[in-house]
Amino acid sequence: MSTRQLLATFERWRTAGRDLVLATVYDTAGSTYSKAGAQMLIDADGNFQGMLSGGCLEGDLAERAQAVAAGAGPQSVTYDLRGRDEELWGLGVGCEGVMRIFLQPLPARDDFEPFAAMAAVYGGDAAGAAATVLATDGRGPAPGATLVVAGETTHAAGIGTDWHAALLPGMERARAEHRAYTTAVQRDGVTLDVLFARLAPPPHVLVLGAGLDAEPLVRLLAELGWRVTVQDHRPAYLERGDFSEAGRLLNLTPDELPAVLDLQRIDAAIVMSHHLQTDRRYLTMLADSSVPYVGLLGPLDRRRRLLAELGDVAGALAGRVHGPAGLDIGGRGPAAIALSIVAELHQQLVKEDRLRERDAADPQTA
Repeated sequence: MSTRQLLATFERWRTAGRDLVLATVYDTAGSTYSKAGAQMLIDADGNFQGMLSGGCLEGDLAERAQAVAAGAGPQSVTYDLRGRDEELWGLGVGCEGVMRIFLQPLPARDDFEPFAAMAAVYGGDAAGAAATVLATDGRGPAPGATLVVAGETTHAAGIGTDWHAALLPGMERARAEHRAYTTAVQRDGVTLDVLFARLAPPPHVLVLGAGLDAEPLVRLLAELGWRVTVQDHRPAYLERGDFSEAGRLLNLTPDELPAVLDLQRIDAAIVMSHHLQTDRRYLTMLADSSVPYVGLLGPLDRRRRLLAELGDVAGALAGRVHGPAGLDIGGRGPAAIALSIVAELHQQLVKEDRLRERDAADPQTA
């Protein structure tokens, strides 16, 4: 399941006015398919988008969600799959882990909040965070109350402003540490169990070159739900290629590109025009940006030549250029090369948490 698929399904169900339930993993132990912060949407009929357990627990969650959507209120459920008991339940998963999941109603009458506010973060350019009340001592905000913050934008669902100051430090920690966690928050003698989670838009990749080998790369990136912009100064390449999965196609010169596309919103760029002069101009452009990952197609000698021709400009690319782009998986051909590039991008941007923190206070449009 990708963020793009989750958002597309949400917009479809939202338009249909169907009551929904948000299932969120808030705690795990041992070996589990998903970790804290993972989400799944379920409608009132038990249809779902997303996957928290690889398909093992989704059916049971869908049944429980129907009661939540019908007005039973939020519900926490624990799946302990560490022993033989889970075989007696008919699950037979064998994951040897524990997952705790919070089921949160998203009524159409409330405009599907708080997920509507989360969706706005996922579809934007700035990372944010959410604080969701899981349990209380009988006072304060009720379970399911949520605060969502992204930059200067704050949306509260069931949480009064008197609690914001107590919750904001935990949200900042989740955003800074790129993770979700559960902890107790106290204020004026009231204790809340709160899930703090970082909310982040999917990475945005700029593909600089629309040759035939760019097509499988764009398809794989789109399958992950990542945002993709394809740029080529040759209109014929864009016209004949299959880039239907790309979010945006640009036909500009390398010098024109920065004025049209805000490079500060780009997480990775793949230089693959297969034309030395053009690739050199792209690298010059990227040297004047802060794009954290710059992939360069071609052998090592080609990379050395290009960087040498850049002279002092190459210093601004130090530590950012990866060439030949991609992990060495021994593959040949466009599809295998695309797979190796996507694997390295995932390792660099997701596993190593190199996605930039963007300032949403004064966003620039691309």
